[in-house]
Amino acid sequence: MAKGQFEQGYNSFSGVDIRGVFGSKIIAELQAISYSITREKVPIYTMGSPEPRAFGRGKRGIAGTLIFIMFNQPALLSAMRDAGVQFQCDKDDLRPDFLSGLVSNTSGGNFGEETAPSDFGSPAGDQEAVVPFYVDQIPPFDVTLCGANEYGHVAVMKIIGIEILNEGWGISIDDIVSEQQFTYVARTLVPWSKKLSMELKTLP
Repeated sequence: MAKGQFEQGYNSFSGVDIRGVFGSKIIAELQAISYSITREKVPIYTMGSPEPRAFGRGKRGIAGTLIFIMFNQPALLSAMRDAGVQFQCDKDDLRPDFLSGLVSNTSGGNFGEETAPSDFGSPAGDQEAVVPFYVDQIPPFDVTLCGANEYGHVAVMKIIGIEILNEGWGISIDDIVSEQQFTYVARTLVPWSKKLSMELKTLP
């Protein structure tokens, strides 16, 4: 038997072993998260052969879904408002009269390093910093998935620069619980790794 054949160990994590951290805040209402990676690859042909000679590599896209359990308030927007996340908008664009009591100009902490209000500069004369009212107004943020099982093994992955695209929700007489679904695009991701916490420190 070859030496070291059984030295490599593998560990698994189920959904109950994983927590989602948005920026620096744990979102307990997160029920499911998924992603997919696609890339353009085009065959290159030359005369005299029906088969491609090579493949040209193009753009890569990262997209996925987020599903939150719905209680008495939207989880993602509530967390953003509690953290004081803001974005710039026209004074009359977001807050017509019937919304004036729901959205307010706030200040405070930020949801993550990428979403600090200082990143947006000074508002123009016809704009002001307000908290998001729709999820598609939320500035880019990071999601870190932290897994720890009952044997003490840990692993981490990170999706960087998430932008929310679509939101959906519904309820019926047959539903005991309700869910909010979101689709997103992202800038990049770091795959699962037990050494990810050290690797992230070296990223630019």
